Amino acid sequence: MRRFWSWAALIIGGLYFFLPLIGTLEFSLRMRRGEYSLDAYRSVLNDPRFQETLSYSVIMALATIVVGVLIVVPTAYWVRLRLPRMRPYIEFITLLPLVIPAIVVVFGYIRLFNTSSVLPMTGTAMGTNILLMFGYVVLALPYMYRAVDTGLSTIDVRSLTEAAQSLGSGWVTILGRLILPNVFGAVMSGAFLSFAIVIGEFTMASLLNRPAFGPYMQILGANRAYEPAALAVIAFAITWACMGVMSLISRLARVGRMGK
Repeated sequence: MRRFWSWAALIIGGLYFFLPLIGTLEFSLRMRRGEYSLDAYRSVLNDPRFQETLSYSVIMALATIVVGVLIVVPTAYWVRLRLPRMRPYIEFITLLPLVIPAIVVVFGYIRLFNTSSVLPMTGTAMGTNILLMFGYVVLALPYMYRAVDTGLSTIDVRSLTEAAQSLGSGWVTILGRLILPNVFGAVMSGAFLSFAIVIGEFTMASLLNRPAFGPYMQILGANRAYEPAALAVIAFAITWACMGVMSLISRLARVGRMGK
């Protein structure tokens, strides 16, 4: 009986997930009246703005992941090693992006870092890109921190650190060659979520006037019928393909560590 309900839950969950996607796919093929065609996909893929916005968002996603890892891994490690009593407060801080709307965050950025402020960043494209990237880091912080903290909970951080220090290793070596490889799977889990957030994010990119994929999807959806459905399918496929590549990298890294 338990197996029946398990399969029933799995089937219902699969239908809930795949039926909208199948419906979107079927609609995207109806651009040519009376028959199925790939015209909507050709229209999207041949649009220069599609290539521009997608490449921009992918680069921003990779930058967000790198900066997020450089911030979160040392912080979570240090809290577990030296400041265990601070864990509840750090966890509360990392949850704030889930409570504070993105529009509030980006308006705060604009007010604090506009061209008339002490730290002007919105006056140049590079400065605005950096500001947007840090905004994405904040949005992804709850997921990245939870993933890394969970990974650290599976290893004995203190014993590993003391053993490495007894062999003369410094903090950079400990973090880069000991801690990070042991939580690499958890880091990749946080990277998956961070990538998905950046690819579909609209509010920050729109208000900062950046050529990101989220605003492009919104503009296309407001002016076309079949192309937005095709774009949704393409975005879904690209996101899962990138996640698959990151998962493959994680597995290869794990196999490499086991081989050593």
